[in-house]
Order: sequence, then structure tokens, then C-alpha cells
Amino acid sequence: MVALMNWQIVEKNLPTLLNGMGLTLFISLLALVIATVFGFLIALMRTSNQPLLRRIAATYNWIVRGLPVMILLFLLYYSAPFGLKLSAFSAGLLGLTINGSAFIAEIFRSGFRAVDQGQIEAGKALGYRSGQIMWFIKLPAIIKIISPTYVSNAIALLKESAQVSVITVPDLMLKASNLYATTYRTWETLGVAAVLYLILCSLFMIAQWLLEKKYNTMGITVG
Repeated sequence: MVALMNWQIVEKNLPTLLNGMGLTLFISLLALVIATVFGFLIALMRTSNQPLLRRIAATYNWIVRGLPVMILLFLLYYSAPFGLKLSAFSAGLLGLTINGSAFIAEIFRSGFRAVDQGQIEAGKALGYRSGQIMWFIKLPAIIKIISPTYVSNAIALLKESAQVSVITVPDLMLKASNLYATTYRTWETLGVAAVLYLILCSLFMIAQWLLEKKYNTMGITVG
């Protein structure tokens, strides 16, 4: 198959695909960062002592996790609430963020539940306040626990970002689709895009491997 490819087409269109690749990486990382912040807050609500906060967070997670990303993107782009008119990029970023936050919230929640309660009690005995316990005891332990699952979720978000192409965000998927529509050369366009997606996902996989190696060196089992 490689021998049958027209490498002139690949060379000609590679800059266009790399441009889309850059946008894919940018929107994915930005959505991941924002989703992590909101996911952490939602997880705090899910584990709160306040029943109302727990119900709100649980309902949010139930709705978002049950909605296909593409439907969420269509709703935000074509029928945003309160009469808002979002750009394709804004709708795509918001859709990925909302979807990612619900799943990341569950990852954090599982991390909260796995923290050794003895460490928390020891912190209280030392006079730590709730904020200090969260920052100095819970968070370091949670990060070690959830790292593999979190990176796997980041990879899933990166792959799901291809769906923003349906609302005309000029990402890697849209660039490849447009090139295929004009050249009808599958491997020279979509095939190259697949390789570029694999490269991006591999970067996240390498990050996961480095984290696991670090924790194994420290004598900590993760995953």
C-alpha cells in the first residue's frame, strides 16, 4: 500500500495537515486543562457533605456522560442557550470541555475514595486545616492513584476532538476530509492524518509511561 501511494500529493498537502494537527493539539490541550479544573470541582461536589451539591453534580455527570459528543457539539453550535452565537472553535472547545469534565470528575472521585484515611486522620492530628489536608495530603496521593486513568482519558479526549470537524473547526480531521474530497486519494490524505493522530496519541502514551516509571522507581504501584 505504501508503495502505491502518490508521495507528491503527500508532500504537497502535508503543510495543510500539519496546520490542522497544530489546532487539534491546541484545542485538545486547552479543553483538557479547563475540563480538569471543572472536573476537580465537580468531584468535590460529588463527595461533599451537602446533599444538594451531590445531587447537582451527580445529575450533571449523568446527563453529560449520556450524551454523544457530536450531539453536544451540534446543540452548542446551532442552538446555544440564552441566544448566544458561538463560533465554531468556541462551541468545539466548550463541547469537549463539558464532556471531558464529567469523566474527569469521576476519575477524581475514585481517587478521593482511594486515599488512605489514616493519612487524613494523621493530618488532622497534626492540626492541619481542611485546605491543608487537601493540598498536602490528598492531592499528592490522588495524583499518583489516578495518573494512568487520567492520561487514558486525555488520549480519548484527543481522539474525540476529531468530531469538532462536523461544526467546521479547521482541525486535522476537517483538513484531511477536505483534501480527500478534492483528490479522492484515501491513503495520501486520511491515511496521513491517521499517522499524525497516532503521533499525538503516542506523546500522551509516553507521558503515561514516564509517570508510571517514576512511581515504580519510588516504590508506588499505580493503575
